[in-house]
Amino acid sequence: MCFIVLAVAFVVMGRSSLVNEKSDNMNETAKEIVQTAEIRYIEFGDIIMPDLDWRMSLSQISKITGYHIFVTDVQGYVINCSDSPYTCPHIGTKLSIESSTPPQVSAGVCRISDLGGFYKTKNYVTLMPVNIYDIRRAETYTVAYVFVAAEVSRLLDSWETFLAMFALTAALIMLVAVLMAYITSKQQSKPINEMASAALQFARGDFSVRVTEEPFRRDEIGALTAAFNAMANTLERSEQLRSEFIANISHELKTPMTTISGFADGILDGTIPPESQSRYLQTISDETKRLSRLLRSMLELSRIQSGAGLELLNREFDITETLRQSLITFEGKINERGLDVDIQIPENSIAVLGDEDSIMQVVYNLLDNAIKFSHRGSLLGISLWRQGNKAYVSVKNEGETIPPEEQALVFDRFHKTDYSRSLDRDGVGLGLYIVKTILNNHGEDIAVNSRDGITEFVFTLALKPQTGRHSQAQRQQPQAAEPEDL
Repeated sequence: MCFIVLAVAFVVMGRSSLVNEKSDNMNETAKEIVQTAEIRYIEFGDIIMPDLDWRMSLSQISKITGYHIFVTDVQGYVINCSDSPYTCPHIGTKLSIESSTPPQVSAGVCRISDLGGFYKTKNYVTLMPVNIYDIRRAETYTVAYVFVAAEVSRLLDSWETFLAMFALTAALIMLVAVLMAYITSKQQSKPINEMASAALQFARGDFSVRVTEEPFRRDEIGALTAAFNAMANTLERSEQLRSEFIANISHELKTPMTTISGFADGILDGTIPPESQSRYLQTISDETKRLSRLLRSMLELSRIQSGAGLELLNREFDITETLRQSLITFEGKINERGLDVDIQIPENSIAVLGDEDSIMQVVYNLLDNAIKFSHRGSLLGISLWRQGNKAYVSVKNEGETIPPEEQALVFDRFHKTDYSRSLDRDGVGLGLYIVKTILNNHGEDIAVNSRDGITEFVFTLALKPQTGRHSQAQRQQPQAAEPEDL
């Protein structure tokens, strides 16, 4: 629509410009002839005579400019013309002149007229008077009129030729514009169509579909494509975790239930002799307790993920006291394994924000893992320090090194490394996943670093905002993970 409006405006303005240019040119031609007429009048001292030389001069100007030129006296009789000097039919023809000015045209103005039948067709006509200044009478008077005319049809023919070229060019430009718009729209809509198709595949349960990303595309469509693929990756990962969760929980439940069922049937049908029943009953009791721990962990995980019990995430509590109470809880297990404990906790309290019971469970799970997988007689370390607006808690033990490829998976549900399966037959693989979930609910981070037989878990907590200056220096931990590593 804009292109059509511009085209119409260009046509109208172009025609007007062409007519104005032709009018100016005709006026310039008329002025030159008027100057010549004035000179010739002064030479003859009377009206401009219809001599052959001047008629041939007018004819030459007409051939050069393409205009028809003639001169009349003040009565309106044609006294000179640019037609053939020997066969001109206009010499002596009288125009209808009133008040010394032809009524069809005004001096210096280009109008369309046939000059009262002088021309058979309409012409653009401009008029210039030949004025002479009489020194004796001190006045100017008109002695003749110069007419310059151009056929309207000839002028419009050239305009129509130009218009045809313009229309052809405009049509070509329009065609190219339409093709470019079509190609551009196809390129723009291609990823959107792919997204629509991928969404339908998602609805059918297939999360492997991805939208093609163009590496050099930096516009909104490119950003939308990248975001869509990121969402697809998340959905696929969630579906994979759901499937793994179902498979893992089925496996975790199947093993103890098979053991319980088999031993119970053996006792009932007499396959297991009475003297051995107590031992198998103990196994049934252990497996039942393991099932109970698994169910409790799953219920706790469900509670945490739903946000239940975490309404007081901004409540203040003393993290130093929480760490001390946790250590006291594990005193028996620490002594049983003969561990040396390296405690680096500030004497002054450190107030943090969060749900104290949930953070207590985080510390409990980390300490339980650290004690469980420590070598006998090795060192168990727990540290606390402040840095910026965060408190950092580190739990460190000496034991088997977690392989680098396993470190990114230790927080997954039911994940156990190969060495931990032999050391922790009673665990269900949910402890660290619960830790990660609780800290995520608090908006905090946790990181693991394991090398050279030393494994360290470090997590963050938000410090209580300070209302004034405090003098306690911030403690740096050389072996702890830096904030940017968390």
